Amino acid sequence: MIDPDLAYLILDNARDYAVLTLTPEGRVIAWSPGAEHVFGFPADEVVGRSFEELFLDSDIAAGVPQAELHRALSLGRAEDTRWHRRKDGRRFWANGVTMRLGDRPELIKVLRDETAAKLAEDQRVLLLNELNHRIKNTLVTVQSIIEQTLRAEGVALRTRRALTDRLIALAEAHNVLVDDNWAGADLHTIVERALAPHVQAEDDRFEVDGPRVLLSPQQAVPLSLVLHELTTNAIKHGALSVPEGRVSLSWNLAHDGAGGRRMTLLWAERGGPIPIAPPQGQDGFGMRLIARSFGQDGDGRTHIDFSAEGVRCVIHIPLATEDSFSILDLGAAQHGRARL
Repeated sequence: MIDPDLAYLILDNARDYAVLTLTPEGRVIAWSPGAEHVFGFPADEVVGRSFEELFLDSDIAAGVPQAELHRALSLGRAEDTRWHRRKDGRRFWANGVTMRLGDRPELIKVLRDETAAKLAEDQRVLLLNELNHRIKNTLVTVQSIIEQTLRAEGVALRTRRALTDRLIALAEAHNVLVDDNWAGADLHTIVERALAPHVQAEDDRFEVDGPRVLLSPQQAVPLSLVLHELTTNAIKHGALSVPEGRVSLSWNLAHDGAGGRRMTLLWAERGGPIPIAPPQGQDGFGMRLIARSFGQDGDGRTHIDFSAEGVRCVIHIPLATEDSFSILDLGAAQHGRARL
C-alpha cells in the first residue's frame, strides 16, 4: 500500500496532470495542484461544484459529461480526448480518463494537457494537405504542357495518349498515398485504382488474391506504374485484347532466415492470342519500365515471361521492417479474393 505522504508528494509535483476526485453524481471533492495548473482554477473555486462545468458548453448541451460519468460507473472506466477551457477562457486539448476507485463509491479523473502535440499535428496535416494540393496542380500542369508541346510538334496521337495515361497512373498512385497521409499504401487499394479504368460492370476478367499489405511510398508509386503498363500491354497485345482473355493477379508474403520480409507478386494472363512476342519499339518502353522498376530497391527484381499460355510477370519486393510497414489487421494468413 502506497505511503500517504508519498502519494501527496506525487500529486503535488505532477503539474502537467489534473487529478480530481468526484462523487458518483459528479461533484468535485478533491482538486490536485496539477488540476489548478492545467485549468487555472484554485481548489476553493471548484470543490463542491459539478465537474461538467469543466467542459465546453456544446459538450454540456450534448450530454457528454453525464455520458462519461455513466460509462465510468457502469464499466469502471471512461476515456475521451477533447477541447476544454481554462479559467482565462483559453481552450486546451486534453486526454482524460475517469475511473472507479476499486469498491469505493468515488471516481477519480486524470487529465493531461496535450495542446502542444495537437497543434503540432494540426500544423503537420495543414502542411501535408497544402503539399498534396500543390503536387496535384503540378501534375495537371505538367500533363497540359506535355500534351500541348507534343501536339504542336506533330507527335502521333497514340504517343500522346500513352504519355498522358502514364501521368494519370502516377497521379492515382499519389492519391492513394494522400488518402493514408503518406504513411504508406494498401496494396489492395493500389490494385483497385490501377485496374479501375479498365473494369466494366459485371466484368470478371480480373481475379485478385492476396493478403493485406502496407507498402512504403517508395514502393507504391513504381508498383502503380508497373500495373498500368501490364494492363496497357494486355489490352493492346495480350489477354485483354480478346473477350475470352483473363488476368490473375496474386501475391504472398514470406520471412527469410535473417529476419527480412519480402513479397512476391504474380501477374498471369490466359486466354489471349497466341503466339505472344515481346513488344518492340515504342511499346517496348513499358516492358523496360516494368523490368527496371524494382531493380534498384534492395534485392527487388522483376521477371517477365512471354510464354505460350500468356504473359507472366513475377515481381519480388523486399518489405520494410514489421514495426513500420507491415501486414494490416487481417493478419498474414488471411487472403482477400475478388473478381473485378
